[in-house]
Amino acid sequence: MHGPDDAAEQIAALLDGIVRRQRRASREGFGESVTHGQFRVLRTLDRADRALRLSELAAQLGIVPRSATSVVDDLEAAGLVERQPDPHDRRATLVDLTPNGRQILNTLREKRRDVMVSQLSRLTPEEQQVLAHLLQRLAND
Repeated sequence: MHGPDDAAEQIAALLDGIVRRQRRASREGFGESVTHGQFRVLRTLDRADRALRLSELAAQLGIVPRSATSVVDDLEAAGLVERQPDPHDRRATLVDLTPNGRQILNTLREKRRDVMVSQLSRLTPEEQQVLAHLLQRLAND
């Protein structure tokens, strides 16, 4: 017998597959140079529209500061972010995107969008609107 749990499991598996395919395709050309976690850091810094303290960055990402430090270390080594002293607190460090970090982020976003456009092309415009509406309802919490 198929019940709501079966539908939930099927939907979860389908969404996981779509997200994995999108991540894989959007990284093409970058190899493994930018992980999903690193992409999230770049995106968070871009959305903040200012340099963030490591603690702020960690809080916005929902991770512990030590994890944020590790990701920032790797991104800094790749030249995608830079650290600078906080002018208001000598003990704190600010993190911001470099021009190269912004360029990589924009390219990754474009690739991600292109992959989604390709996937959605199998649906009619009306189906796309219904899907967007349903996903929005699920995303609101």
